[in-house]
Amino acid sequence: MTRKPFSIFIIALQVKKAFFALIYNGVRAAPLWDSKKQEFVGMLTITDFIRILQKYEYLEKHKIAIWRKELEQDGHLKSLVSISPSESLFQAVQVLCKEKVHRLPVMEECAGNIAFILTHKRLMKFLYLYTPLELGIGTWNNVATITQNTPLIDVMDIFLSKQVSALPVLDENEKVVDIYARFDAINLAAHKSYIDLDVTAQEFNFQWFEGVRCCSADDSLMTIVEMIVRTEVHRLVVVDHDKKVAGIISLSDILRFLVLEPPITPPGSKLFCNAYFHLLRKELWQWKEWFLKS
Repeated sequence: MTRKPFSIFIIALQVKKAFFALIYNGVRAAPLWDSKKQEFVGMLTITDFIRILQKYEYLEKHKIAIWRKELEQDGHLKSLVSISPSESLFQAVQVLCKEKVHRLPVMEECAGNIAFILTHKRLMKFLYLYTPLELGIGTWNNVATITQNTPLIDVMDIFLSKQVSALPVLDENEKVVDIYARFDAINLAAHKSYIDLDVTAQEFNFQWFEGVRCCSADDSLMTIVEMIVRTEVHRLVVVDHDKKVAGIISLSDILRFLVLEPPITPPGSKLFCNAYFHLLRKELWQWKEWFLKS
């Protein structure tokens, strides 16, 4: 197995070039390096791209450093959230959920280098082996959705106002036909589609979308996790027999339940659960090679 690469951007880089680089390298975020301070100062994410789309009509000349200054003035600039290799997997999941981030750099204490980046998906691939619990988790009420006729500018507004990572796309019969994720917004840059955000979700080319994967409310957690790992998606849409939205289950929902909100008396073997939490508390450096390969 080969190591998963990650990109590092200097803050003097143009925003447009940065997002093209994300697309080219197939990654969703990148650490930001400040050459003057000689340190990592943050992460460039899809949320940044959406905020830029809302504020500017063109991305051609804006640099990351200028964008960060405007974020600071608006009170939206976040400092880099990282974790030490000496911390445990359990602590890593706590940080991911508490800070509401999707990528967590593991920072070497002495050199200040980023050893690797933890994500919900990589953690789930690991934890999946130790979590055969049959429980219902996720969002079941007031699920945010869009229709095929929703303009893209409205989609961007919903992402930011509702603070959701994906929106099921419904047809005229309110049946799920697709899903629009935050990451799909970056493909607007590939063809400069950000110039016209009045087009509808249906008019925009869906060939890059990760596709919608559905499950039933009766599926067990083991089945749900297995589907997420096998299909490599970030969430499942829960549908009823008529293919209408009943809920959404995401990677962060599963991790939050397993680690931060465990049941008082978990079903299954007590010994098994103890072994599971013991594994979570191993230090991150012990799993470094596994995460670099995953």
